[in-house]
Amino acid sequence: MARGLPALWSSVFGLPLVAAGAYLSGFVAELSGGSPPQSSPTSGLIIAVFGLFILAMGWYVHFVTVPEAPQTRDDEHLVETRNPAQRSALAEAAVAVPLLALGVSLLYFTQRPLYQPTIAFGSGLFLFSRGIYRYWQNTLTTYSLTNQRVIEEYRFISLLRNEVPLEKVRGVEETRSAWDSLFGLGNVRVRSGASGGLTVAVEQVYDPDDFAGQVRQELSSGVEKTAAGREPTTESSDGRAPLSADAGDKERSVGSTETATADTTDGEPEETPMGKQTDTDEGA
Repeated sequence: MARGLPALWSSVFGLPLVAAGAYLSGFVAELSGGSPPQSSPTSGLIIAVFGLFILAMGWYVHFVTVPEAPQTRDDEHLVETRNPAQRSALAEAAVAVPLLALGVSLLYFTQRPLYQPTIAFGSGLFLFSRGIYRYWQNTLTTYSLTNQRVIEEYRFISLLRNEVPLEKVRGVEETRSAWDSLFGLGNVRVRSGASGGLTVAVEQVYDPDDFAGQVRQELSSGVEKTAAGREPTTESSDGRAPLSADAGDKERSVGSTETATADTTDGEPEETPMGKQTDTDEGA
């Protein structure tokens, strides 16, 4: 089941639209006060159908399963899991309600030029649609950070899974709009290239600085492990660890000294015994 209460909030926003659309569609002549109405009953019918769509999608999202935690490999472990906040999206949809009401009032209860209610209603409809859609999307989105990957999973009508291996990450970008700042939210973009490439956008999460810091920490840990893996660790043929350069020079120096000493000893003349030399002199 999805996070939050998408069925409840969709009913809160959808039912008034259904009721208002049905009322406007059935009583458009009475609302005009006998004067020619600026709109046909079809306008109210469209509003009612839009409200029914909000209701149906809200209940659908409510019973859709949130993406499961990613399956990790043998040497991989989960570091952090984040979900987008839902308050900012609901607030955006709520802000659009007065604009929708203003557009309906100008259209049915005044004789204002048609472009004025159209602008008001169109602006409200745009903000409302974007806010409610972002709420559904945030309800079914999960961000995961492991010691090897950054993963984004989103399930709405279909499943979307996007990931960037940490070994290919080339940039971590933090952004925060004025609207997100009101709710303490922010976005973190993890890119595999300097100018785009494969990107995981972690959007509308609380404490984005903390999440970005964890990503950078895992990047530093991966660099240290890579550097440690490049150090020589093989043993020599006699089972001993390889000598360093200084130790090798010392060993070669000692070997050269021993060789020189042996050569000097072999080249010394043998001493003649004193007794044999005396006998030779006497015989002469």
